[in-house]
Amino acid sequence: MTAAIGLDLPTPASALAIAAHPDDVEFGCGATLAKWAAAGCVVSHLVCTDGSKGTWNPDQDLADLVAQRQAEQREAAKALGATGEVAFLGWPDGELESGLRQRWQVAYWIRRVRPDLVLGHDPWKRYRLHPDHRHAGFLTVDGVVAARDPHFFPEQQVPHHRPRALLLFEADEPDHVEQVDDADVARKLAALEAHRSQLLSTMHVDLESPEGEAQLAGFRARVNERLVEHGQLAGVPRGEAFKAMTEL
Repeated sequence: MTAAIGLDLPTPASALAIAAHPDDVEFGCGATLAKWAAAGCVVSHLVCTDGSKGTWNPDQDLADLVAQRQAEQREAAKALGATGEVAFLGWPDGELESGLRQRWQVAYWIRRVRPDLVLGHDPWKRYRLHPDHRHAGFLTVDGVVAARDPHFFPEQQVPHHRPRALLLFEADEPDHVEQVDDADVARKLAALEAHRSQLLSTMHVDLESPEGEAQLAGFRARVNERLVEHGQLAGVPRGEAFKAMTEL
């Protein structure tokens, strides 16, 4: 029996998107964040790793890459219309763990930002290859629990905070869709393309090649196709799909 699909939560006053790497938020929920930001939501980003392995170039200066990826993430946030924090935990790319220290950090940022709604990777996605996505998902879920209860990490000296909802992207069994329009999709694409260091390795676009513009058009088409697939779950033209948790 197919579960009912919810459609469009009320626009939150504030939202915190938690990602394994720079660009994960834009892939997972960029159009939704753009929609909410345009409606007045204060959108913040928390990136768990430094993105230092995000290149195919064995001679890449990794310190330069880390700095570039942070700058790209800030630019992407602006492209979405986000006006909140853009924070980086800085754990080495590919080596993130969902341990107590990392949970402490995520809970701190939830308490500091005090979002109405948190978004993150679904840690229960089957056959997920990249460990950082799994760990970032568990940190999101575990961080929400720690942030909401006053006896977790009292040394933080930040009041506890309970978001009203959690949306998990990359879910195998989504039960909620946020409908998005042309403007939201345009902002999502602009934010994704702000991650210029990832054009070749992640988006398979080589703008220096004669096929570069065609490759970029193909990438944009693939993003749109995925939004159409997600929208179809709820009977709308385009959307982003999530597993929604509303009893936190």
